[in-house]
Amino acid sequence: MEYAANKPYPKVEVKAKNLFYAQLLSEDYAGMISESTAVYQYVYQKMVKFQSNQLFSDVLLKIAIVEMKHLALLGETITLLGLEPKYQFVDSYNQLINWNSSFINYDTNIREMLRYNIRLEQNTILNYQRHIAMIDDPYIRNLLNRIIEDEVIHIQCFQTLLIESEKNSIC
Repeated sequence: MEYAANKPYPKVEVKAKNLFYAQLLSEDYAGMISESTAVYQYVYQKMVKFQSNQLFSDVLLKIAIVEMKHLALLGETITLLGLEPKYQFVDSYNQLINWNSSFINYDTNIREMLRYNIRLEQNTILNYQRHIAMIDDPYIRNLLNRIIEDEVIHIQCFQTLLIESEKNSIC
């Protein structure tokens, strides 16, 4: 099973400092639907199921590692854009929100975990696409498009595991 697209990430660079772009990326970095949330979500799920389902746990850890790479790339980009990459974002009411563990779904049923993860990845892609449309910097757009390629693979991984869990009555 592959966990990331088989091509390198673009070099982290920006045309110029831009605090608006940095704030947009902060949502991808540490928002409710973000790389931070994905990392913690998948590590939590791995820990809950590592004794009862080794395959599920192994896949989650490998995907979490890819998400950590995304987190690092976004953090570097945010820094180049002129902000410190803190675990916080500005919400739609212009309120500063700190990332917190309430963003994690603590369901322990494997099928529900997989369904949730698929939705999380789909929503992550939608956020990236929305941000790509708002960002006029080819370096950032290339990076976000490359990250999306990995997120599509993660959806495929979770869909494969979901099909397997339904065939084998694993819960």
